[in-house]
Amino acid sequence: MKSAMHPEAREEFLAAIDYYNNVEPGLGMAFYAEVESAIALVETYPDMWTEIGDNIRRCLVRRFPYAILYSKEANRVFIYAIMHTKRKPGYWYDRLNA
Repeated sequence: MKSAMHPEAREEFLAAIDYYNNVEPGLGMAFYAEVESAIALVETYPDMWTEIGDNIRRCLVRRFPYAILYSKEANRVFIYAIMHTKRKPGYWYDRLNA
């Protein structure tokens, strides 16, 4: 199953990569690799992770305090957020109606 990402989710993903690269050279690429690995698992096993709401599931990213919030649709997985798990937990809800 393929995935698509909400534009704001892509922006927060790229911002997190930049942040981690500023913390330590190469750490942003490690973050990128972990998120991409998690997305690949979500695409392969979309029903595997905990449902946290109306058809929204949460996959935690290894090594980093982030989660991928997504829904399984007919022929794809739609990613609503690449969310830092320690900040503003509901900030992404408005993306559900966009």
